[in-house]
Amino acid sequence: MTSTISTTDTADRREDRSVTRLDSGWLLHPLGEGSALLPERLDAQVPGCVHTDLVRAGAIADPYLDTNASGQAWLFNLDWRYVRDLADIEAPTDGERVEIVFDGLDTFAEISVDGRVVGSSANMHRALRVDVTDLLPARELRVDFASPTRTADAEAERQRHRPSAYPTPFNAVRKMAASFGWDWGPDLRTSGIWRPATVERWRHARLAEVVPRVRVEDGVGIVEITTSLDWASTGEVTLAAEIAGRRAEVRVANGQRRASLTVQVDDPALWWPVGYGEQPLEALRVTLSDDDSTLDAWERRVGFRTVEVDRSPDEFGTRFTLTVNGVPVFAKGVNWIPDDHFVSRIDADRYRRRLVQARDAHINLVRVWGGGIYEAEAFYEACDELGLLVWQDFLLACAAYDEAGPLRSEMEAEARENVARLVAHPSLAVLNGGNENVWGYEDWGWKDLLEGRSWGGWYAAEMFPAVTAELAPGVAYSVNSPYSPGASATGVHPNDPDHGTHHQWEVWNRIDYTHYRDDIPRFASEFGYQAPPAWRTLQDWLHVDGQPITSVPGAKETAVFLEHQKAEDGNRKLDEGMAPHLGVPADFADWHWATQLQQAHAVAYAVDHYRSHWPRTAGSIVWQLNDCWPVTSWAAIDYEERRKPLWYALRQAYAPRRLVVATGDDGWSVTAVNDTDHAWEDVLQARRETFDGGLLAADSSQVAVPARSVLRLPLTAALVAPGDAQGEALVVELGAERVVELFAEVKDAHLSPTRRTSGSRRPPRATGST
Repeated sequence: MTSTISTTDTADRREDRSVTRLDSGWLLHPLGEGSALLPERLDAQVPGCVHTDLVRAGAIADPYLDTNASGQAWLFNLDWRYVRDLADIEAPTDGERVEIVFDGLDTFAEISVDGRVVGSSANMHRALRVDVTDLLPARELRVDFASPTRTADAEAERQRHRPSAYPTPFNAVRKMAASFGWDWGPDLRTSGIWRPATVERWRHARLAEVVPRVRVEDGVGIVEITTSLDWASTGEVTLAAEIAGRRAEVRVANGQRRASLTVQVDDPALWWPVGYGEQPLEALRVTLSDDDSTLDAWERRVGFRTVEVDRSPDEFGTRFTLTVNGVPVFAKGVNWIPDDHFVSRIDADRYRRRLVQARDAHINLVRVWGGGIYEAEAFYEACDELGLLVWQDFLLACAAYDEAGPLRSEMEAEARENVARLVAHPSLAVLNGGNENVWGYEDWGWKDLLEGRSWGGWYAAEMFPAVTAELAPGVAYSVNSPYSPGASATGVHPNDPDHGTHHQWEVWNRIDYTHYRDDIPRFASEFGYQAPPAWRTLQDWLHVDGQPITSVPGAKETAVFLEHQKAEDGNRKLDEGMAPHLGVPADFADWHWATQLQQAHAVAYAVDHYRSHWPRTAGSIVWQLNDCWPVTSWAAIDYEERRKPLWYALRQAYAPRRLVVATGDDGWSVTAVNDTDHAWEDVLQARRETFDGGLLAADSSQVAVPARSVLRLPLTAALVAPGDAQGEALVVELGAERVVELFAEVKDAHLSPTRRTSGSRRPPRATGST
């Protein structure tokens, strides 16, 4: 079955371009040593991958289930062949060009028609277009995929094994880094036609690429459109653009490969991140036509806004402050990984559900991490509509990369293609040169291992910013995360909290979460804390001898639990982190809940600290929003889309108005955080109470917190000097906002589920808990 998508024109003219999707009719053949263990052929879905096809056919067990993933490494060395009959694809008529387009091939593919090779790809992150005009009618389309493991191993050998955070060759090739496993994801190394495949038919000329650059100057919206054209025949064409009732057009001479035009919109409504204003979007339509027909059309919704990053020096170090339409924004962010390890399964509905969950937790920025993918259009469209700023990494992560040979050319082509594709989206705010590459080069022993060889610094410092400046001048660029602006010239460490962006991983890996308050980073772009997924998710996916792991003695030390706990020494870190605060329950159900509560407490503690130091600290991006399979991880939402307690803690910690209690060298204080456009004026009431509601001390004062600011207020000694630390709490209220601070750790406090603090209307809880 095929479906046809046609381009239409408001003038109802004849149109000379059609697109036929090649979703069905595919067969998959395993090839090479080990293939005899699988069916000789099976039905394949496109978009899809070999693992999902094998599971659907019953040829392998679901790799997400139990310990199946580790038992399927034998699939790594197989090659794969996709075959489709082309009898339903008609031969071209006179003057017609016919091309097969693959939006994404994962990863090492050779395409042939009736045995004739017509194209190849070695980059999962790029599209491929092959001309088959002279080959139709034809019998068979074949796509052969080479083993990603053997190919990557060979490339790594040729490149002399540049170092990385993991002992896999993900940095030698342009395949999603997390395909080879991560400390929250499985190592499955699948292959397949992971994005749509289509047949495109067109005449005369087509729009090969459309790059709109949208900016606002002196109240005027300016849309500069640059196009690349492909030609099939001779004769002039007309390039036109329409937006908000305004139109511009230009004649394009025969064979001219590039053409540009500009449309202006007076006094456009501005696009804002959520919490700062509305998200108006305007339809931009670009058409290519001759005297008789519309040849091609391109349409996106765009928004008018300006984005900059203030990296100026100040008395604390170097700022990293996002400004949108001239207004400084505190980035209430989360890191995003692919929402399924088998990325072909992530559809528009799943994207939107996840991003609505982010918006509903008061998040205003999503960082697309560099070990994943450039997401589908539906992701960025949802961010446009929901007001979520997008920080998009270029896809380098935790590794050194070769700067020569085929990798260099692939890297640049990939960057150009994806920036051109994404630049239309007003949500796209930051392009970032990679994740922890500069930090790794500086700190992780790479210099000795590399012995002077390249490591990817040129990509981040020169090539990526040049591509950004050319194709997306309205998008801010950052060299890396973390990164200290000017570090190479000044000798400042790339992860210095006083300069630029900062990753805090000492907490979780080595020290207690109370150490989040040791630093006041300028922008915390990664930090986080682990916990298992929801109880029901464990029951669905993890079993021992057919029984859900939740009913198995010693569950957390079983092989199946550890298969879904990828962090090094993860369980030990969970236990050591809980010990001083909640204790370490022996019962698995209690342990499971305590780990989730600890995660919520720890991350909220960090977010509260960062927000209370605005504008010195200008953002926090929690690691991470989501999961790609059922796993113990840093996520706030698990693979089955269930919100962990962390999600609720984020909703509190990122609320537009928030109270934060803290202690320091100068005593106890409460900070009122007001991230709204209106002053926050009310009576601040602070009380020290017993857990049964007895009032021990009280104070009140009229306060006014200006819009988009914080106000720190000292607390009197009587409020913070408990007579019984295990049985008293500090309660602070400002209007509808309320915070409760215990004087003792939760494990030591004399809490009872049957007792309530009558004078406070709600049960006592530790700051940031759910």
